[in-house]
Amino acid sequence: MIVLLVRHARAGERAEWKGDDRLRPLDRKGQRQAEGLDALLAEYAIDRIVSSPYVRCVQTVEPLSQRRGLVIDEADELAEGALRGDVLRLLGALDVRCPVLCTHGDVVDELIGEEMKKGAAEELELEGGTLSRVRSLGRPPA
Repeated sequence: MIVLLVRHARAGERAEWKGDDRLRPLDRKGQRQAEGLDALLAEYAIDRIVSSPYVRCVQTVEPLSQRRGLVIDEADELAEGALRGDVLRLLGALDVRCPVLCTHGDVVDELIGEEMKKGAAEELELEGGTLSRVRSLGRPPA
């Protein structure tokens, strides 16, 4: 299975947000990054979009969802604080060939062992329960 891992687009500074951080939206730059995600992933036959339930993650994949005609499934297994095992169990339950997963920096680090820039995507491969990196896809221009 090819897995397209997306770190949510830019959402301003956490310290400047006054309220529940789960509700922090994308800023203007993040909205432009989200708009460019479909073009960045154009070569892939995406058959499912799964996102952390945090607003900034859902907003990151909304334009992709609309352009591809796919529903966004929200999963706590992609929320901040999720562990590698949580994500692997989620992937094991998906009956698809090429999902997009939108998540947070800490979860990205759990999965690939390093940071990704906000709005960036990576192509991963899940084979025999092992998740491995294939290539960095960069991020849409903002």
